[in-house]
Amino acid sequence: MRFVPFVVILAVSMVGITKPASAITNGFADGNAHPEVGALIDHKPHSDGTWTYCSGTLISPTVFLTAAHCGLPKQRTARVSFASRYQHGAKVYTGKYVPDTRFTEKSELHDMAVVIFSTPIQDIEPAQLPESGMLDRLKAANGLKEARFTPVGYGSLSPAKLSPGKKKHGSPYRYTDTRNQTSISFKALSRGWLDLSLSSKGDGSTCFGDSGGPNFLGGPDSHLLVATSISGADDACKKTNYDYRLDTASARHFLGRFVTLP
Repeated sequence: MRFVPFVVILAVSMVGITKPASAITNGFADGNAHPEVGALIDHKPHSDGTWTYCSGTLISPTVFLTAAHCGLPKQRTARVSFASRYQHGAKVYTGKYVPDTRFTEKSELHDMAVVIFSTPIQDIEPAQLPESGMLDRLKAANGLKEARFTPVGYGSLSPAKLSPGKKKHGSPYRYTDTRNQTSISFKALSRGWLDLSLSSKGDGSTCFGDSGGPNFLGGPDSHLLVATSISGADDACKKTNYDYRLDTASARHFLGRFVTLP
C-alpha cells in the first residue's frame, strides 16, 4: 500500500499526469509541533521494515481526516498512530474508515476520507478548519502571493539521487516512520485545488506517504488546516504539489457530516 493509486489532476499549468503525493523533502522532524498529525499504520511491515503508508490530521476528538485514495475497496477500518516516530508496539487507534462516496480512482475529485473513533482522543487538540471560501477571500485581497504553507506528514524523505546511466535497484525513496514538516510557497488557486510550489530558497515538498496529510496556512507553528496533500508533478518530489482545498462547498459537504464547521 506504500505507492497508492495514481490520481490524475487536469490542471492548466501541468502537462501529462501527476503522481501521488509522497514525502516531506527538504524538511525536518516535526517533533511535538503538530501532535494532531498522524499516520495510517499497515497490519504488517513493508519490505524496508517500516509501517506507515499515508498521513492525516485529527479534526475533532473522534474524526481523523485523510485521502480516499489511501484506502482499499470495501475497507471498513483503519489504524492510526500519532507517535512522532512510529515504532511497532506504539499506541494505535482503530476506527471506522469512511471515504467520500463521490470519489473514484478515475477522477481527482472528492479525494477525502475520515477515520471515526468510537472513543474521543482526549490528549490531542484537533487542527483548525477554514471558514467557507477563506482562500478565495485571501486571494482577492492579494494575501496568498507571499503566503507560506507548512506541509506535515510521514512520507519518504528526498528520493535517492542516481548517477546518470545507472538503473534503479529497489525503491529510491527512504522511509523512517517519522513525522516531518517543511515550508512551501503559494503558486495558484483554482476551484477545488491549492497549488503549492518550490519557488523560494529553502522550500520543501511532499512525496509518497504524505497523501492525506495537512497543509497548514502559515509558519511551522500554524494549526490552520486549509488543504490536504494529494499529488505532485514529478517522482522526484521537487515540483508543484496539488492539494485539495477544504474551504469549498464540495469539501464542506463531506466534512459537515462528521464535524461542526466554522
